[in-house]
Amino acid sequence: MFLHCIATIFYSSFLLQSSTNENEAKFFGPPVLLTSPSMFVKAGESYFDPQTKRIIFQAIEHPKDGETVHDDYSMYVADLTFDAKGAISGTENIVKISNDDSANTCGWFHPSKQNKVLFATTTTKRKDEQVPGYQRDSGDYRWAFPPEMNIVECELTNPKLQKPLIADNEHYIAEGSWSPDGRHVLYCSLEDGDGDIYVKDLERNITTHLIQAPGYDGGPFFSPDGQRITYRSDRAKNDLLQLYVSSLKFDEHGTIIGIQKESQVTSNQHVNWGPFWHPTGKALLYATSEMGHYNYEVYMVDVSDLKSLKEGEDAPHQRVTHTPSFDGLPVFSADGSWLMWTSKRGTDTSQLWVAPFTFNNWNWAKKDASK
Repeated sequence: MFLHCIATIFYSSFLLQSSTNENEAKFFGPPVLLTSPSMFVKAGESYFDPQTKRIIFQAIEHPKDGETVHDDYSMYVADLTFDAKGAISGTENIVKISNDDSANTCGWFHPSKQNKVLFATTTTKRKDEQVPGYQRDSGDYRWAFPPEMNIVECELTNPKLQKPLIADNEHYIAEGSWSPDGRHVLYCSLEDGDGDIYVKDLERNITTHLIQAPGYDGGPFFSPDGQRITYRSDRAKNDLLQLYVSSLKFDEHGTIIGIQKESQVTSNQHVNWGPFWHPTGKALLYATSEMGHYNYEVYMVDVSDLKSLKEGEDAPHQRVTHTPSFDGLPVFSADGSWLMWTSKRGTDTSQLWVAPFTFNNWNWAKKDASK
């Protein structure tokens, strides 16, 4: 048994708001802090459940007296709290669902089974040597690929029901998410030597090697209608990550068997990563180094008309967050009314923030949008 819910932390909801500046107010209302710097050394990469009642996220807790800070993230689930007007006001009932001494990342709620989640975790003891992963040569921007990391699923109502979902204990397997209908799991693996994107049909037990360009292809997500995927790739240069969208090919049984067409969304000299779909499928949120490698910001890019893009051209995009510190890993709630992301705003460390997403000008990228 390599995964079990080992601790429940009852954490009173708190409300710490950060004011929005004029530029941010075009997109979202006052942000609310969801994780406390007094509890977590850092927290990040969080996702909503389909009902916008809970979140799953990774974090590192402050150590007990006499202990050292753990190097790896643990995985947590928390209930969202709401004020009298129905606005998200904080979190409570924070539950740690990963094993002690394990490394964890990329949690995700099942689209229809309310108490089921998946996430990547090291399911056996890690080897002493560090396995190199993606690294930007000009700075401390990297993540590792431990071969002991596999994707598991956990039934939150009964922690004894957890089981390996995508696993071989030989290659890094992570960055997973279910398709909107729960039939497929999309993920990244080093099975073929470098980071590639795979998809598994859980009904028919068929795995397809979807994206296998040179370099690291990862961070994939299904579009809201399940017909496309978005992901990042460093195939052009190790210093860079660019965003892509691909339409999927299905066989007569509904199994994903390949890619119909791949479109490059960004073509620039920046690190672009963490793409996430708006529920309309018209746009992506993502983080980028466009403002500098020490000031990652959240941007939104239009993907409604990628056919018209010329080679080497960026799709129309605009800046969403405006702070002098890190903002990244943005996600939407299922209905698009809430934006959640990781930020250092107002704190010395990365924590989770949420804000009502108020932007509704979906013609902003069109040349005649002002008419």
